[in-house]
Amino acid sequence: MLHIVNKSPTAAPALESALRLSGSGALLLIEDAVYAATRGNPAEAGIREAQARLKVYVLAPDLEARGMADRVTDGITLVDYEGFVDLVVEHPNCQTWL
Repeated sequence: MLHIVNKSPTAAPALESALRLSGSGALLLIEDAVYAATRGNPAEAGIREAQARLKVYVLAPDLEARGMADRVTDGITLVDYEGFVDLVVEHPNCQTWL
Protein backbone atom coordinates (compact mmCIF):
# COMPACT_ATOMS: atom_id res chain seq x y z
CA MET A 1 0.00 0.00 0.00
CA LEU A 2 1.11 3.54 -0.73
CA HIS A 3 0.48 5.96 2.14
CA ILE A 4 0.37 9.61 1.04
CA VAL A 5 0.68 12.44 3.57
CA ASN A 6 0.41 16.12 2.66
CA LYS A 7 0.18 17.89 6.04
CA SER A 8 3.08 19.27 8.06
CA PRO A 9 3.92 17.04 11.02
CA THR A 10 3.64 20.07 13.31
CA ALA A 11 0.25 21.24 11.98
CA ALA A 12 -1.81 18.04 11.82
CA PRO A 13 -1.70 14.46 13.16
CA ALA A 14 -1.86 12.87 9.68
CA LEU A 15 1.78 11.74 9.60
CA GLU A 16 1.65 10.42 13.16
CA SER A 17 -1.48 8.41 12.32
CA ALA A 18 0.02 7.08 9.10
CA LEU A 19 3.18 5.94 10.86
CA ARG A 20 1.27 4.37 13.73
CA LEU A 21 -1.32 2.51 11.64
CA SER A 22 0.54 1.56 8.47
CA GLY A 23 2.12 -1.80 8.01
CA SER A 24 4.56 -2.36 5.19
CA GLY A 25 4.61 -0.64 1.83
CA ALA A 26 5.59 2.88 0.94
CA LEU A 27 5.13 6.37 2.37
CA LEU A 28 5.09 9.41 0.11
CA LEU A 29 5.46 12.86 1.65
CA ILE A 30 4.06 15.72 -0.45
CA GLU A 31 3.17 19.40 0.00
CA ASP A 32 3.89 20.52 3.61
CA ALA A 33 4.55 16.95 4.74
CA VAL A 34 7.96 17.22 3.06
CA TYR A 35 9.21 18.92 6.23
CA ALA A 36 9.06 15.48 7.87
CA ALA A 37 11.72 14.29 5.41
CA THR A 38 14.31 16.71 6.72
CA ARG A 39 17.00 16.35 9.36
CA GLY A 40 16.27 17.97 12.70
CA ASN A 41 12.49 18.13 12.47
CA PRO A 42 10.18 16.85 15.24
CA ALA A 43 9.06 13.86 13.12
CA GLU A 44 12.58 12.67 12.23
CA ALA A 45 12.70 9.89 14.83
CA GLY A 46 9.33 8.52 13.70
CA ILE A 47 10.39 8.58 10.06
CA ARG A 48 13.68 6.81 10.84
CA GLU A 49 11.83 4.13 12.80
CA ALA A 50 9.28 3.67 10.00
CA GLN A 51 12.05 3.12 7.45
CA ALA A 52 12.44 -0.39 8.87
CA ARG A 53 9.05 -1.33 7.40
CA LEU A 54 8.21 1.39 4.88
CA LYS A 55 10.07 2.72 1.89
CA VAL A 56 9.92 6.50 2.36
CA TYR A 57 9.70 8.90 -0.59
CA VAL A 58 9.45 12.67 -0.80
CA LEU A 59 8.21 14.75 -3.71
CA ALA A 60 11.31 16.70 -4.79
CA PRO A 61 9.53 19.71 -6.35
CA ASP A 62 7.65 20.33 -3.08
CA LEU A 63 10.87 19.96 -1.10
CA GLU A 64 12.69 22.38 -3.40
CA ALA A 65 9.81 24.89 -3.28
CA ARG A 66 10.24 25.03 0.50
CA GLY A 67 14.03 25.43 0.33
CA MET A 68 14.65 22.11 2.10
CA ALA A 69 16.32 20.05 -0.64
CA ASP A 70 19.70 20.09 1.10
CA ARG A 71 18.34 18.73 4.42
CA VAL A 72 16.86 15.36 3.42
CA THR A 73 17.19 12.56 5.97
CA ASP A 74 19.37 9.65 4.84
CA GLY A 75 17.49 6.78 3.25
CA ILE A 76 14.61 8.85 1.89
CA THR A 77 14.18 8.69 -1.87
CA LEU A 78 13.35 11.81 -3.84
CA VAL A 79 10.82 11.48 -6.67
CA ASP A 80 9.54 13.88 -9.29
CA TYR A 81 5.94 14.01 -10.56
CA GLU A 82 6.60 11.10 -12.91
CA GLY A 83 7.93 9.11 -9.96
CA PHE A 84 4.77 9.98 -8.02
CA VAL A 85 2.69 8.48 -10.83
CA ASP A 86 4.95 5.42 -10.93
CA LEU A 87 4.40 4.88 -7.20
CA VAL A 88 0.62 5.05 -7.62
CA VAL A 89 0.79 2.54 -10.48
CA GLU A 90 3.11 0.25 -8.51
CA HIS A 91 0.83 0.22 -5.46
CA PRO A 92 -2.75 -0.68 -6.40
CA ASN A 93 -3.96 0.49 -2.98
CA CYS A 94 -3.34 4.08 -1.89
CA GLN A 95 -4.31 5.76 1.36
CA THR A 96 -4.23 9.52 1.68
CA TRP A 97 -3.94 10.62 5.28
CA LEU A 98 -5.80 13.85 6.02
